[in-house]
Amino acid sequence: MAQLTDDCFAFSGPLLPLVDMERLIAERIAPVGDTERVPLRSARGRVTAADILAPVDLPPFDNSAVDGYAVRHTDLARDGDTKLVVSGRLQAGARATVALAPGKAIRIFTGAAMPAGADTVFMQEDVTVDGDNVVVPKGLALGANRRIAGEDVPAGRLVLPAGTVLEAQHIALLAALGLTEIVVRRRLKVAIFSTGDEVVEPGSERGGAAIYDANRYLLSALLERLGAVVTDLGILADEPAELARALAKAAVWHDLVITSGGVSTGEADHVRGAVERIGSLTFWRVAIKPGRPVAMGVIRAAPRKAYEANSGCAFVGLPGNPVAVFVTFVRVVKPLLLQLGGARPQSLLPLPVRAAFAYKKKKDRREYVRVVLRLGADGEVEAVKHPQDGAGILTSLTETDGLLEFTENVTTVSPGDRVGFLSYAALMG
Repeated sequence: MAQLTDDCFAFSGPLLPLVDMERLIAERIAPVGDTERVPLRSARGRVTAADILAPVDLPPFDNSAVDGYAVRHTDLARDGDTKLVVSGRLQAGARATVALAPGKAIRIFTGAAMPAGADTVFMQEDVTVDGDNVVVPKGLALGANRRIAGEDVPAGRLVLPAGTVLEAQHIALLAALGLTEIVVRRRLKVAIFSTGDEVVEPGSERGGAAIYDANRYLLSALLERLGAVVTDLGILADEPAELARALAKAAVWHDLVITSGGVSTGEADHVRGAVERIGSLTFWRVAIKPGRPVAMGVIRAAPRKAYEANSGCAFVGLPGNPVAVFVTFVRVVKPLLLQLGGARPQSLLPLPVRAAFAYKKKKDRREYVRVVLRLGADGEVEAVKHPQDGAGILTSLTETDGLLEFTENVTTVSPGDRVGFLSYAALMG
């Protein structure tokens, strides 16, 4: 379980700027300490627990980058073609046991080890074969088409620092270095539940004033995409004592508890009070739209064994509207998950595109607008705003390509302005 303290999110202001929230998470949240060794084939999405150094050179020996002829550069004429005797043949996987003599060339194939004495390779399409000889043109640079041992990675070099989230390219690199297992942080355990007397399970009987719960399905998919082990606790009624009991129970066996709904200021919004009964909710409004009523805090968990100290489980309370759940997850929950999981922070770099609409917003608030990308008449990429702004409009996520990020100092956007675009793939990680 993550070791948290009640003041880990300490913030005294009414609205927490997004940048301050990210700083607090980075400074005050300790990652889970448990690690495990997993097969490389099962390591995608896991987080490296320690720096990984290259055990061998990559490539492990000098080799040819092309199909062609290996030569000694000192044998080449400077002012014309050079005729060389072909003295052998080397394929990939064969050992180069014979040194290349002066005035000779060796037929060589891509990946084959360079013979001793050879330092340059001519591509086969650039030469002329004349019986047992090969005629090579002038002008090829020393070392052309030769891959040097360790030119990609020399033995002993840091290849992946601790905190790397392993993707296919990382796994390929580790396999090329001969590794078959890797030490990673354990997967985070996250409990989720929805609140609200109006929310019912999809597939169940729905009364006239009820809605089907989409938020738990959204959260589960987002969490699993980030490698978390998810426990779905279902839908809880708007009853303070029941909420407090469910939160306290979930805190014992999980690193993070996420709820949706019930964190605003309405009379039926009881999550805030429930958390304060069994822990601390140190801020509950972030300067972000959609999603201002998002809360973070700590739930105190009783020790599972007599010799254990009391520990804390991180808590995040998200809004009830599904678009607000999505936005606050990718911009608030995801940084917390990365920190808890021991992963290095991931910078979001908005891509510049052209706005095809006008927009106004309040100062000192980060806003995210759902847009579709298209090519303008001049070939420039431009963003078109979805016609519906509501935080409950799920189709505004399925019918768009990503979000425009308007920073706190922006108040107006005009058609033609350069704006920052974040794709859904980049946001979800």
